[in-house]
Amino acid sequence: MARIRKSILCWLALSPLLVVIVFPFAVMFFTAVKPRDELFVFPPRWLPSRFVWSNFTDMWVATGFGQALVNSLYVAIVSTVLALVIGIPAAYALSRYRFGGKGLYRQFLLITQMVSPMVLVLGLFRLMVALGVVDSLNPLVVTYGAFNLAFTIMMLQNYFDTIAVDLEEAAWIDGATRLQSLLRIFLPLAVPAMVVTALFTFINAWNEFVLALTLLRTSDNYTLPVQVFSLVAGRYQIEWHHVMAATLLATVPVAIVFAWLQRYLIRGMSLGSIK
Repeated sequence: MARIRKSILCWLALSPLLVVIVFPFAVMFFTAVKPRDELFVFPPRWLPSRFVWSNFTDMWVATGFGQALVNSLYVAIVSTVLALVIGIPAAYALSRYRFGGKGLYRQFLLITQMVSPMVLVLGLFRLMVALGVVDSLNPLVVTYGAFNLAFTIMMLQNYFDTIAVDLEEAAWIDGATRLQSLLRIFLPLAVPAMVVTALFTFINAWNEFVLALTLLRTSDNYTLPVQVFSLVAGRYQIEWHHVMAATLLATVPVAIVFAWLQRYLIRGMSLGSIK
């Protein structure tokens, strides 16, 4: 009984926060499924008189949502893989090797996290113009991977420090090379940290807007944030049921994946902070 009472008190204490988190999703959902003629009625109606599920299919066709979804998936997934491929060896080297300038390099990684990417937008745009790669997804992939690289290295290195060196030494005694011990012993133990790091990197790339808006010019190359923005910016008439349907479809899948991987998230963040 005491445990049930404690759970009820915890839920009551968290209920205001839960309302604040769920409320925007509720507004998006009910606006997305409203009939068009009920969007601007006065007094406003929170609940639709009927659910118009065809708003999602109409939005998909009218706004080019499918192509933007493919573009965002490509940019987010490839930039995440790029950050991990480069970040894992770098984090392993910082965790296991001693070399001159190691402390200075870690300070440099920390300093790069204090600089907002928006400060670098103008310089990056001039660089992309000089290289002739404006309005292309691949430069965006490289840029996102570079922006998330410092975070990836720092996150993984903190976790790698918690893995005992004795496990690798035992593998070396059994005849395994350093690469074999890394792939077969070390990395399987670091899966929670890699999942957490990949998740945060993916979300950062998925949600990034300013750089994508600056570099992308044609609608065929738009990512989801830019595509949703184009439904509002510079229009005399805004189809808010389409805007909310697109926003909902762009947000909910990431939230579901985040909730599904929360056990790795909690384990990776907690173990990575234990020395």
